[in-house]
Amino acid sequence: MNTRKLIPIYSGVLQYFPDAIQEVAKTSWEGNNQHNPGQPLHWDRAKSTDQLDALVRHLTDHASGDVFDTDGQRHLAKVAWRALAQLQLDIESEKK
Repeated sequence: MNTRKLIPIYSGVLQYFPDAIQEVAKTSWEGNNQHNPGQPLHWDRAKSTDQLDALVRHLTDHASGDVFDTDGQRHLAKVAWRALAQLQLDIESEKK
């Protein structure tokens, strides 16, 4: 059997967390508009290098009672984006 079919991306993640995934996608979109104005949506890895430090800064801000960052995006959505970015980088480094 194709092992790809054993990984339930839709039913195991997207169906569980549709609102959260939408919020992370919104944060990704807004971040692209802020850091890459006028460019198609993309992850500019040269401008995004401190995933874990940024994640903790946003988590700390959220823990202190600030739900939203100064740009109107949720701190926890930024935490999730940074966690996904670091996970992606870790997985990519293991493939080399």
